[in-house]
Amino acid sequence: MKQAYDQYTTADFGVWKLLFDRQIANLEKYAAGKFLQSLKQIQFTAGRIPEFDEVNKLLAAQTGWQITVVPNIVPDREFFEMLQQKHFPATTWLRRPDQLDYLEEPDMFHDVFGHLPFLADADYCAFLSRLAAIGMRFIDDAQVISMLSRLYWFTIEFGLVREDGQLKIYGSGLLSSYGETLYSISEEPQHLSFDVATILHTAYRNDVIQDKYFVIESFEQLFNSLDEAEQILEAEYAKRKEQVN
Repeated sequence: MKQAYDQYTTADFGVWKLLFDRQIANLEKYAAGKFLQSLKQIQFTAGRIPEFDEVNKLLAAQTGWQITVVPNIVPDREFFEMLQQKHFPATTWLRRPDQLDYLEEPDMFHDVFGHLPFLADADYCAFLSRLAAIGMRFIDDAQVISMLSRLYWFTIEFGLVREDGQLKIYGSGLLSSYGETLYSISEEPQHLSFDVATILHTAYRNDVIQDKYFVIESFEQLFNSLDEAEQILEAEYAKRKEQVN
């Protein structure tokens, strides 16, 4: 599949600009410094929907990653295989003006604005690659993959980081959501210390605003967490195999 750039309408460009402008106003204050730095590297602007071929050239020069167009959410196996090949799946459709604050499934603003800037960061990309390798190792065990998806959900999608004593957002589901950006750092939801074992055993819902967020103290803590995650998943996998036998 390819991005049909010439098919974007004036309304599409208007939606992108509105989403970009109002979210940038939030993120300059509430986003993690690593995201803001990566956003500059990726050269996104309010006035122009990103053209994937151009973005891929930038990413190729910086980390070797690229965007691959998909029609919607991809299955686990395909997703992990793509990440292993340094491909990140992204849709090309953009929400309508009456869908600015809620969507049942991710659109291009989430996929592109929320995820792609971080693909200019080598350490973040290394985390994704290692996560994918773990996923492929256990891909035939649905329970283990479900546990791994929780780590992805509470970090890559909805993670918070503490910087200089202040809560900042780095999860892509937050970076692309005007309302949940402000909610996530308010006093209303739970802010839990980052703990791999707890995360792997914490269920989530993808159809509501989250009621809890896990807070890392540094990105090094996040990047270094996969050894522990793999050990826990390996033990779970072995236990399940033993029960079957």
